[in-house]
Amino acid sequence: MNVPNTYTTINETGCCAVPDVSAWDKQEVTFKNKLFIRGYTRSIMYVPLNMSKVMTMLQQQASDANAEMPPQEAMILSRELSPWKGEHLYAVSHTVDGADNISLIGTYLTKVFEGPFKDAGKWHKQLIDYVNEHRKAVKNTYFFYTTCPNCAKHYGKNYVIGLAQIA
Repeated sequence: MNVPNTYTTINETGCCAVPDVSAWDKQEVTFKNKLFIRGYTRSIMYVPLNMSKVMTMLQQQASDANAEMPPQEAMILSRELSPWKGEHLYAVSHTVDGADNISLIGTYLTKVFEGPFKDAGKWHKQLIDYVNEHRKAVKNTYFFYTTCPNCAKHYGKNYVIGLAQIA
């Protein structure tokens, strides 16, 4: 399956559009050289301390290089490397000079979650269980937080898409 669109054309906040995550739930998607620029956050016990600064920097790098994705294809993948460090991948349309460019290749099983950030540990376990039900091995896991905290509050839902890269 190609990577589905995530967002509707409805944007009540001027920030994050209303997500439509239905096409993402319990799917198998394949990234074929999906381009991202990468940034890292400092964390204390998995709680990021400088998320806003890192997201602003990644967005500015993409914007300055005219590499921003169309709104319906926007994507930021996050994963915890340790209790003290997070990795964040910002989708771009082409490589960005001066940025930490990476590409993802592989097949991912997906699952949609809804709720507060504090449930991320439960979501991770549920994502691993979902992959195990399909008798697959997990290489990496990422979470795609579809809205910022302010927009999630405005829309009344905090949808998060879990992606598990399978071996």
